[in-house]
Amino acid sequence: MADRSYRACTLCEATCGIVVETERDRVRSIRGDDLDPFSRGYVCPKAHGLKGLQEDPDRVRRPLRRTASGWQEIPWPQALAEAAQNLQRVRGRHGAESLAIFLGNPAAHNLGSMVYGRVLIRALGSRQRYSATSVDQLPKMISSCLLFGEQLLVPVPDVDRTDYLMMIGANPAVSNGSLMTAPAMPKRLRALRERGGRLVVVDPRRSETARLASQHLPIRPGTDALFLFAIVRTLFEEGLVRLGRLEPMVDGLETVRALARGFAPEAVSGRVGIAAPAIRRVAREIAQAPTAACYGRIGTCTQEFGTLASWLVDVVNVLTGNLDRAGGAMFTTPAASFQYGDTSRKSRGIPYGRWKSRVRGLPEFGGELPAVALAEEIDTPGEGQVHGLVTVSGNPVLSTPHGARLARALDSLDYMVAIDFYVNETTRHADLILPTTAPLEHEHYDLLLYNLAIRNVAKYSPATIAAAPDAKHDWEILLALAAPLMGLPSDVRALDDRLLAEMVSRAVGRPGTPAASVDPQAALAQLGAEPGPARVLDLLLRTGRYGDGFDDARDGLSLRRLRAAEHGLDLGPLEPRLPQALATPSGKIELAHDLLVADVDRLRAAVGRPSDGLVLVGRRQLRSNNSWMHNVAALVKGPERCTLLVHPADARRLGIADGGRARVSSRVGSVEAPVTVSDEIMPGVVSLPHGWGHGLEGVRLRVAAAHPGVPSNFLADPDSLDALSGNAVLNGIPVTVEPA
Repeated sequence: MADRSYRACTLCEATCGIVVETERDRVRSIRGDDLDPFSRGYVCPKAHGLKGLQEDPDRVRRPLRRTASGWQEIPWPQALAEAAQNLQRVRGRHGAESLAIFLGNPAAHNLGSMVYGRVLIRALGSRQRYSATSVDQLPKMISSCLLFGEQLLVPVPDVDRTDYLMMIGANPAVSNGSLMTAPAMPKRLRALRERGGRLVVVDPRRSETARLASQHLPIRPGTDALFLFAIVRTLFEEGLVRLGRLEPMVDGLETVRALARGFAPEAVSGRVGIAAPAIRRVAREIAQAPTAACYGRIGTCTQEFGTLASWLVDVVNVLTGNLDRAGGAMFTTPAASFQYGDTSRKSRGIPYGRWKSRVRGLPEFGGELPAVALAEEIDTPGEGQVHGLVTVSGNPVLSTPHGARLARALDSLDYMVAIDFYVNETTRHADLILPTTAPLEHEHYDLLLYNLAIRNVAKYSPATIAAAPDAKHDWEILLALAAPLMGLPSDVRALDDRLLAEMVSRAVGRPGTPAASVDPQAALAQLGAEPGPARVLDLLLRTGRYGDGFDDARDGLSLRRLRAAEHGLDLGPLEPRLPQALATPSGKIELAHDLLVADVDRLRAAVGRPSDGLVLVGRRQLRSNNSWMHNVAALVKGPERCTLLVHPADARRLGIADGGRARVSSRVGSVEAPVTVSDEIMPGVVSLPHGWGHGLEGVRLRVAAAHPGVPSNFLADPDSLDALSGNAVLNGIPVTVEPA
């Protein structure tokens, strides 16, 4: 008899509900959960990858130590002791700043990493902190922090209620949303059209989303900020600015008006590649629609003006009165948050530029340095040079610019430990690999992603398959490494109890906390004695906006009640949250922060700049998520997908043919890829998908090695970045293309 469990898929941001049937700890089937109130049965092919990950014979299941003759399995106590001792050795010899940490994308899809990753960061005592954030959404987090005072106050489009949606640099028909947790996006976009709404997609490629649109506007990569500023200029010039209820909350309106004067549609259209009348028409449509939302995603972030483009997306929403209202761009009210349900937000200052990277002086944001600096911080001698590294579910060799240089730098480290269950392009350089349990083997709650959901929802995912007796969850590994680095006994349970007590003391029993009348010791007793992230989740739920405040008689959320709702809970549509949610120093929407205003001169200089010639952009694929889904046969089968997309006119000019091979070269590297000739890409632009390149020596990924593709990030120039954020430029890379 098969067992059945209900959980959320953790392989992208959509959090689709799934039904997993198992028999004797073997997965029989995975399908969409028709009773999930958020995804309503929708599921994409990636969900079936959970079965492939669970059963993958290449998955590392016991600690591996590098030796002269290859990898050697060693017991957990020995592995954890060696890791801590070697990290302490490096720190003792070279100082705290000689240790660095890199957190990969899967860590954001893992409750244990989200809760306890910060503990290991604190234990390392170094400011050399990096993550996938700065090869992805960092500009949006900075712009949100500058406008609204908090980096996770990211407006998401109210897709299900809007009348007009403009998407720029986004392909949610494939990604199912990004910085916009929204399962079944193709269905939602079709529903928008069917109810008489309008969908406009601005993208260099006629993407899967663009094929669903009312109108597709091809745009020159890297010019999104110019396009958006031209819309802003039109709104002011034609008297279309309507702040509505936002008016008393907005500071800096006249500054933005003055800045926009230099970006008339007629002035930027040649550079942008969109005719001035089309730009003006879009501005009028957004302003005049009953409700509208402007949404930008990875294409607007991973470019040289990423922060300005991210800012201007929200400027358009503010100027048209569409921010924080139904059908516009709104803020989620998450059920669990480290804000402990506090709605009277107070400014803690902007966490920007408090320190800078040693070699290039790139600014910190939110406690992290830009990932483009990691390789140079390792291979550049001098005081503060990185000699030791911890990676957590990360593969920066296939995600950060000039991955070839980073690979060489990793080989020069004194010591490297990887918390990962694959020997991949990055972890092959480690001295020790500490494998975590697979996604189906541990409980889960999307602590981060529900901050970005298009409805207020909550869903708990129980462990579906029992982990092996000698396996360890990520939170156990993180705490086991952190304790000795903090000078504490290597007792995971004791450290977890101590951390929980600290969190409880901040959340209850004090004036101004959501559970001010609750005794901290009583709260600890209610949370139970079982260590791990479930107790922390229970604390966050009970003290959150929907929580029971530790009063079991109240009709509020707790982990017990969430577990009982096995299909998840729909907590309602998004609701206006301003001005209460604002955490800026002024308590208002700071529409023209000094950092943003100062960067506009750089953008203005780009208006008349000559074209870069042929440029490269990335592209998302439905059966792939960055570099970590390519060892599952079900997701890579079929025609080769890592191909260079070229417009027919460019193919003729360059002498390359469909099905042939081409060499693509940038300032820092070159790759060879098969060619797909198609008019879905605009002339002057070529495209490679991101995250491929599995043919490197020492990788233990047999399925991926049979479908290696090429690493597009090897073409990305670490010297090319968004000056304000330090985010990597992965779209709009100048390249040359020739027959291979």
